[in-house]
Amino acid sequence: MERLQKPIIVKDLDKKMVILTGPRQVGKTTLAKSLSTTWADLEYLNWDSGKDRKIMLRQEWNRKAGLLILDEFHKLKNWKSRIKGVYDTEGIRPRILITGSARLDLYRRGGDSLAGRYFLQRLYPLSVRELNAQSPRETLRQLMVLGGFPEPFFSQSEEFSKRWRKQHLERIVREDIQDLEPIKNISTLFLLVDLLRERVGSRISYSSLAEDLQVSPHTIKHWIQILEHMYILFVVTPYHRNLARAILKEPKIYFYDTGAVIGDSSARLENIIAVSLRKWLHFLEDTKGKDVQLCYIRDKEKREVDFLVEVDKKIDLLIEVKISEENLSQSLLRFHRKLNPRESVQLVESATRTKTVQGIFITPAADWLAKLDI
Repeated sequence: MERLQKPIIVKDLDKKMVILTGPRQVGKTTLAKSLSTTWADLEYLNWDSGKDRKIMLRQEWNRKAGLLILDEFHKLKNWKSRIKGVYDTEGIRPRILITGSARLDLYRRGGDSLAGRYFLQRLYPLSVRELNAQSPRETLRQLMVLGGFPEPFFSQSEEFSKRWRKQHLERIVREDIQDLEPIKNISTLFLLVDLLRERVGSRISYSSLAEDLQVSPHTIKHWIQILEHMYILFVVTPYHRNLARAILKEPKIYFYDTGAVIGDSSARLENIIAVSLRKWLHFLEDTKGKDVQLCYIRDKEKREVDFLVEVDKKIDLLIEVKISEENLSQSLLRFHRKLNPRESVQLVESATRTKTVQGIFITPAADWLAKLDI
């Protein structure tokens, strides 16, 4: 299958470098190599190959190649300044695509020596829309069990996906995270991941987790930031006009790999909606320059709606997720009236048709996901 970002990346490469980032084993290298259908003379170099590493260090790649792919190039010290020097002196030929893990995203939070020289594209797990299946409902069911990473999903084996998932996490924690920021107490970090897998969709308390694991709340917060940087999980904060206040309140945690969620169908469905929304919003940000935000909303009376989507500082969507409840959520109705979003939707896994109740759509979750842009 072809990923939906491929034609956009092809266009971007004619203008600037492209940095393709995302979770380990999400399909970045496969997507990069598939560009041979556009440039048959591409040159692929991987830092993990001793032979390729020498070429990358000496900058001896083929300048006549239609496309140069530098995989895991971020493992080279001062890689940004090195490629900046090449780009500034030689221009955009050959076209350059840099792929790698989430750490390629880290410098965006501080200074960026490559500013203005690249387009960022984030590749996320497979979605109902991207799989373009004849039966969105069955595809959604499979994603809830197997997750959206290509290898476990296409194996169609729950046993294989569990084995893959264990090795996947082990490799990220013991190799990638240790390379990024060595952590002495790895066993406790694994325990934190297990605790978070059981609390998907629930508000989490750093203090409570710290007490459970006998570490400081600061350590818990720092570890979650590392796990987020490495694309294991992501944090959704409560909506507030004042961003600082929102950050201080209890967040929710979701995993990029829905198959990693420990819980009932409700937690898995909410997780896959969260991943799909994040994928869509970052697609809007990367390809259209939109200013996006994904939150949940909760008031002092503890009324809560699962997701609030903001695009260009305007409330675009309110979304409540249900497994089988087709009666309109009163919390969703209240916030719909109070905030006046472009659209409010109650996504129901078991629903068979769409209906409108008091201006709110109650619709099958799979059908709605199948119509997202990506």
